[in-house]
Amino acid sequence: MDASKIIYSINLEDVQNVAEEELGRKLTKKELQVIEDKIGDYIDWYSAIDRAIQNEILSLSRNTASE
Repeated sequence: MDASKIIYSINLEDVQNVAEEELGRKLTKKELQVIEDKIGDYIDWYSAIDRAIQNEILSLSRNTASE
């Protein structure tokens, strides 16, 4: 297994789509740089991974055990 494989990412199109929905416009290059530098501060990666494990892996294990 490749431990460095990316399993989820957010690209500039994702950011621009949200900006257009929320601001009614695309972000400037300067604004995009700010978002690129700070977006990781707003994503709780540990909790997202933990919830996915709890909801998908452990529930699958429980369902398999009850069959």
